[in-house]
Amino acid sequence: MSETRIEVPGPYDFDRVLERLSIDPLHAVDREARLVKVPYYPTGEVITVKGVGTKDEPAFVLSFEQDDKLEEKQTHIARIFQWHTGLHEVQAHFLATDLKPIFEEHVGTPIVLDFNPFATIVKSIIHQQLNLKFAFTLTHRFVTRYGTEKDGVWFYPSPEKIATLTVDELRELQFSQRKAEYVIGVGEKVASGELNLEELARESDEVIIKELTKIRGIGPWTAQSFLLFGLGRPNLFPMADIGIQNAIKKLFGMEQKPTREEMERMSAAWDPYLSYASLYLWRSIE
Repeated sequence: MSETRIEVPGPYDFDRVLERLSIDPLHAVDREARLVKVPYYPTGEVITVKGVGTKDEPAFVLSFEQDDKLEEKQTHIARIFQWHTGLHEVQAHFLATDLKPIFEEHVGTPIVLDFNPFATIVKSIIHQQLNLKFAFTLTHRFVTRYGTEKDGVWFYPSPEKIATLTVDELRELQFSQRKAEYVIGVGEKVASGELNLEELARESDEVIIKELTKIRGIGPWTAQSFLLFGLGRPNLFPMADIGIQNAIKKLFGMEQKPTREEMERMSAAWDPYLSYASLYLWRSIE
């Protein structure tokens, strides 16, 4: 076992990160100790990320179970927590826009990626058209039934495992018929190599959306979720998302939810950081 200390530019509010991660019962978060245990899928080990700095002077200690390929693992964790992104520039950009109030309130809130890109797609499919509480409940049932656990940390089932499941098995967990078919279908495509997420991740946002939405059960919302929380693309604004619509309605005191045309007009000033606009709007109503 070994440890590495990392310092990153501020602002970066790790306590808000832990708060948001703790919403998902599958995450092993200890907010008092300021740490989260992260499943590292390539080797099946657990990496612990502990905050030891402040919002203005962020610092972290990473604890690794195995001493090999530490640089590769460190790069992976830095990508998940988006430590390479200068939030100071993002903050300065939005303080000159009409989103200034929520960026002042939630200063230093980063985009944090899901721990595995394939899991992003599976989770997004499960969450489709469900209220948030039951979406997390259903995902928890699925992962704890078919995934693996180590030191209190849950790993989503592999594409190969999902490909062996039946619709009836998932129906027992309260999946709908179609949702069960969609999850199994995407598992089959990744397991067979028909869908190569690593190769797809090198493409543009537009190409990725085009390719993913060819797959049964994956619409624009799920494809955009993959781009934002699977790959960390910085300029995503899912206009069909009800949460974003409600947040805009609340922030600007609108009587009705904004139309697509109104959202396009408003969001023009938020480019090229639309993903952060999305995140902070979500945060404003959580």
